[in-house]
Amino acid sequence: MSLRSRLGSTVRGRLPAAPLSRADAPWLGGVLLAGVAVAILYLALNPYPAYGAGLYTVVADEIRAAGYALPATIPHYTAEGVPFAYPPLAFYGLALVRDLGAGTFATARLVPPAFVVAALVPAYLLGRDLLAGRATASRAEPAAGRARGTVSGRALGTVSGRALGAAAALLVAFNPQILEWHISAGGLVRAPAFLLSLVGAYAGLRLFRDREARWLPVGLVGFALVVLTHPTYALFYAATYVTFWLGYDPSPRGFGRGAVVGFGGLALAAPWLATVASVHGPTVFLDAAGTHGGVGGGLVSALVDGMSPWSVVPLLAGGVLLVAGWRVLPAWLVVAELLFAQPRFAYAVGAFAMVGAAAVAVDRVRERTPTDHPVGRLVADSETRRRVAVAALVVGASVGVGALGYEFGGPTDDTTPAFVDGDDVEAMAWAASETPSDATFVALGDAAEWFPAVADRTILLAPWGVEWRGPDAYQRHLYAFENASTCESAACLGEWTATVDADPDYLYVPRGEYTVRGDRYVASGALERSLAATGRYDPVFENEGVVVYRVRDG
Repeated sequence: MSLRSRLGSTVRGRLPAAPLSRADAPWLGGVLLAGVAVAILYLALNPYPAYGAGLYTVVADEIRAAGYALPATIPHYTAEGVPFAYPPLAFYGLALVRDLGAGTFATARLVPPAFVVAALVPAYLLGRDLLAGRATASRAEPAAGRARGTVSGRALGTVSGRALGAAAALLVAFNPQILEWHISAGGLVRAPAFLLSLVGAYAGLRLFRDREARWLPVGLVGFALVVLTHPTYALFYAATYVTFWLGYDPSPRGFGRGAVVGFGGLALAAPWLATVASVHGPTVFLDAAGTHGGVGGGLVSALVDGMSPWSVVPLLAGGVLLVAGWRVLPAWLVVAELLFAQPRFAYAVGAFAMVGAAAVAVDRVRERTPTDHPVGRLVADSETRRRVAVAALVVGASVGVGALGYEFGGPTDDTTPAFVDGDDVEAMAWAASETPSDATFVALGDAAEWFPAVADRTILLAPWGVEWRGPDAYQRHLYAFENASTCESAACLGEWTATVDADPDYLYVPRGEYTVRGDRYVASGALERSLAATGRYDPVFENEGVVVYRVRDG
């Protein structure tokens, strides 16, 4: 066999020179095609980005204004502004894109889907090698590892590793909860972090299970980059490595490699950490850690609110794998479920568990069905299995794309709801040109998140970014915003704005249907009538979707 052939082929028990070969092309190509179809659907059905990235845009513009130095405070979100303690990497990328002339809404629409599609590559690799590593791209685990009971489970032989990887990646591509947080405007930061987390998980698999030291730099750099991108994904990355270390290689060598990744990544991120700590104090990171569910939020949520039926499905799949002798993948799933309040992490890991459980079931059918039985003949023939797998993936991808198209375009879309529409943009443009530069607003509804980015004016009621001032301040602004945005009287509005000492020059009041924290709400008009009855509020701008009031002194 020629050197070129050896590099491009996958042989049982032999690691390829690169994680991808020509044999992966049709499987991965199909996955990427499905991902592109999802991205096109989202863009076609969402003329404005889902959710919000106004704060991100203001951060990027402040970085540009500071000559690409780290700004200390981000203005316009509350009267005091918010500390800039966010990991800065994605914001610097956004600043560069903005410097090239990219528009506020265009950037938030186009950039996240590109990262979502890119993340399907490591998702495919991880599913391929995690679920059928012996058959595809990894050497069998050492006998010592099997004796310790640390193996992930035997290789799934009935279905090819590439088919398993494609199936897992498609589940990631079509999961509404994963898409909600990555393909939307918030994906400007989260989607790159998600991509880095999956790349890191694959590097960790090769590092700990396959004892491949050449993946150590990938894991180390990946961890440094994710620390500089998003704190929650950095925790997911670290938890993944601890799980893989304990499950695959709980030896001094394994510990040393994990320590190099962890401490090396933190060392690379140390200049930023030190800078933020010197400006805002080291406790700023602890302040934010107590918000958004905190560490262990999944366990708290399960105990307090119960577990969603959708969360039970991947856990049942993990149980099937556990019974079948797998250890690491079920453990990784449980860690993702209990450590994070946000279920997107458990759903991402659950994609691999669900495909693995299905493959276990197919393996059991093959083992227990006589070869002279029609089903036995079906599963015994490798070419027939390949054709069935391809057909199943094509049908599944078609159904997934169709279901997401219905979800994105439906009247009750809660996966990718837009925070703004044309009426909001018109009202914000009016505020930018017709109000004093130091004017302050209380903006109701989710359009408020975009308001400072478009209008260049300050909103006094704003939970966005306030987590860096601590959980108490964050909860005060969050509750005030949620309740004020659904008030139907001036008294109610005054009561909630007073909890954050908001005394605005203007009110921004949405009309008709709008969203509050992503949930749809329909204004009855009662608030407008109540504001008019007080005699303190003069309407100075209105269209079908928004009315802006000037607040009279006194």
